[in-house]
Amino acid sequence: MQPTKIDHIGIAVSNLDEAIKVYEALGLNCTGIETVEEQKVRVAFFPCGDSELELLESTSPDGPIARFIEKKGEGIQHLAIRVPSIEKALVEMKEKGIRLIDEQPRYGAGGARIAFLHPKSTGGVLIELSER
Repeated sequence: MQPTKIDHIGIAVSNLDEAIKVYEALGLNCTGIETVEEQKVRVAFFPCGDSELELLESTSPDGPIARFIEKKGEGIQHLAIRVPSIEKALVEMKEKGIRLIDEQPRYGAGGARIAFLHPKSTGGVLIELSER
């Protein structure tokens, strides 16, 4: 699979505007906000070194972020690993017995092509594969 870096850490928040203030107080700069309709989410981007933090706010009560917050509360929702070829990574993960949430890549925030691996196959961590 040849991961190249941690692409980002996704953090579920109930109120994006309030959460942005907290991360800006830490000295991080929000470089943009994007709505991804397909995933029912608003995302704020915070570059941090060679990676970034993504704050995720649900745009719908039945969205995946809203369900995550209802079940586990606010906090780290996923870890994204950048790969050079998402198609090859998905084939390799499947061959290695890793359960896939996404059999095919889909559109993600920031123009990335993404796919998720099931936490039941990854020690309880929701892992996103990301190709930019």
